[in-house]
Amino acid sequence: MSDILTLGEQHGLIRFNDDRSRITYLLPDPKTYGFKDPEELVRAETFVELILDYKYPVSRVRLEVQVPRRTPNDWADIVIFDDDDCKTPHIVVECKKQAVSDAEFVQAIEQGFGNANSLNAPFLLVTSGLKSIAYNVRDFAPLEREANIIARLPFYGEKGKTKAKYYKGGMDEHGAKAFDLEEVEQSELTRIFQQAHQSLWAGGKRNPSEAFDEFDKVIFCKLWDEEQAKYRKPGTPYDFQEFTGESADTLYQRIMKVYEEGRREDPEVFKEAIRLSPPELKTIVGYLSRVNMLATDLDSKGRAFETFMTDFFRGDFGQYFTPRPVVDFIVQVLPIENRHMVLDTSCGSGGFLLYVLNKMRETAKKLRAGGAIASDTIEKDYWHNFAKTKLYGIEISEGIARTAKMNMKIHDDGHTNVIAFDGLAPDSEMQKINDRFRFGAFDFILTNPPFGSVVKQAEQAYLKNYGLGFRAVNWIDSRLKGSHLRSPRETQSTEVLFIEQCHNFLRPGGMLAIVVPDGVLTNSSQQEVRDWIEEHYRLVAVVSLPQTTFTHTGAGVKSSVLFLQKLSAEQTETIKALKDRLADSIWARPEAEAAWRALEAEKDAELNAGTGLETYLDLPAPYAQLPKPQQREIQKSEGYKQWKADLNARYRDRLDDLRDTLDDTRRRELGAQIHDYRVFMAIAENIGYDATGRAAGRNELDDIAPQLAEYIRHIHANSRDAAFFA
Repeated sequence: MSDILTLGEQHGLIRFNDDRSRITYLLPDPKTYGFKDPEELVRAETFVELILDYKYPVSRVRLEVQVPRRTPNDWADIVIFDDDDCKTPHIVVECKKQAVSDAEFVQAIEQGFGNANSLNAPFLLVTSGLKSIAYNVRDFAPLEREANIIARLPFYGEKGKTKAKYYKGGMDEHGAKAFDLEEVEQSELTRIFQQAHQSLWAGGKRNPSEAFDEFDKVIFCKLWDEEQAKYRKPGTPYDFQEFTGESADTLYQRIMKVYEEGRREDPEVFKEAIRLSPPELKTIVGYLSRVNMLATDLDSKGRAFETFMTDFFRGDFGQYFTPRPVVDFIVQVLPIENRHMVLDTSCGSGGFLLYVLNKMRETAKKLRAGGAIASDTIEKDYWHNFAKTKLYGIEISEGIARTAKMNMKIHDDGHTNVIAFDGLAPDSEMQKINDRFRFGAFDFILTNPPFGSVVKQAEQAYLKNYGLGFRAVNWIDSRLKGSHLRSPRETQSTEVLFIEQCHNFLRPGGMLAIVVPDGVLTNSSQQEVRDWIEEHYRLVAVVSLPQTTFTHTGAGVKSSVLFLQKLSAEQTETIKALKDRLADSIWARPEAEAAWRALEAEKDAELNAGTGLETYLDLPAPYAQLPKPQQREIQKSEGYKQWKADLNARYRDRLDDLRDTLDDTRRRELGAQIHDYRVFMAIAENIGYDATGRAAGRNELDDIAPQLAEYIRHIHANSRDAAFFA
């Protein structure tokens, strides 16, 4: 229940029955109504606010007042009277549910004006709880709907006009009582975001992604106005609100000024102008103006933005973001401190970055509580400076990157380190935007790269910069052909390239947590990727996620989280050299090259002799005894072609068996020459939600996290002393 209703109960203004299905307004003549109607919630909150905040006597308030000269069933939701006898209406209130559409709200305005004019009330309030508009009805022409808007209703006994509703410090320029911005709960802020965005999208009036982008810009204006208010005197009105008698065009110009000031000081957030019409901007300002974004609890506003954003992206952008339980798990188990450089190479809307930031915030709280941090200022500096100098993100979509920046800004900074760029591009290109994006600079990378898409050599020349952008030469083939030269690939999957790009960005000993499709771990076609990982990383842990992890987002790929630690260049070269020495040693053995050559010679002999060809064709004599011209004629027949294909397949199978045997020998002997180390393995069959995204069952990642965190902490603390080779 909202705080205002709790206050209403405490002051004896309202009362609920035991199951809160009915509400009683404690008027001189008490009235009871069903509370399940969403409009009743809005009326109850407005009723309490008019009495507690505007100071109108409860004795002068009436509900469901019949409107004369209209149909007998037409009633005003709330009427405040100017006299104790309740004969002279002063304010008429029209209430609508919070989820009211813009079109329905316009209808409510007309209904409110009809009631106010019929009751001869000078003031009208139309409200959905999330959005409210007050009017001076008496002093303007009957059809006026803009010039007669007032910033707020008059307080009880107030005679003068007020310029604005919201003032810094809650007092106006004359020292009289006014309203300051208010903190709101997560659920209410989520609804405000959803309703405001819906008014921009309007079911198709504007592209959903464009509407989201424009909404982000307006939130930026809101935050900037609040930030600048810190430097203004008490009694100064906030700019981000509608003033009394102000036209939509005038409001538009003031908000544009706020936006341009913010862009000059913070050019990395938005590079384009706001593309809303004055009436559209006025509507969004109406939803957001009362909210104190900076003062609202970080977790509440962050979760509100995340909830609203996740629902929107899943439904309209088709983007698949990492679920909260997986992000939380990865951040929990990594020993990140505020001295570490942290990166997400595919940051999306910033989920990993925000969870890391929250981890620093929680660490600061614990240090403060334990006395290791001496003041609130130092506590904030602990995580705030980390956000500004240590936390980085890359997102290829410019629109989503802006959302990530906005998400970070709502969480109180770190947004300037998010760049809209291809995360697979060379770091030299990224440094043109932010010079901190350097290979070898990061201690931790947490990422969920896009699955299933490919990078084409014809489209991205940088593919040739990747070792995994070339076809690996099998150690046996290289010795058969006498060459180690690799051929460039025409394409490579993005998830594979990101494994290598993260290696580029990590410092030696740095750690990577990456979500990958299970094919990287199991498909035979990906063996060369696993070989590359073996040469460049220490495999720390593999945590298998359930098939349903991404199902509710529209993706059904079975995936796992890999935890990898970057080896030094010397360690990588040692592994490669060891593999080459082993390959040479094994190939020199009789059961290797000699056996291989013997199989090839045996195949050639059977091919020349036509062994078994008589089962495919009727031959006048053994194939090898036939004249060459007759053999050439036979070779054109379908029977001969089938025999040859079957013979080649039979020997190919035998050679593949030999290849597998030699590969197993090489891998076994390689293992014997590398100091054995443990790999943490875990399977999570349930992570707290089902295929639809609804909460279901226990989150097994919560059980895995403490064990894995301790294991990784030990490895990370001792990484410089690790010896892998005998």
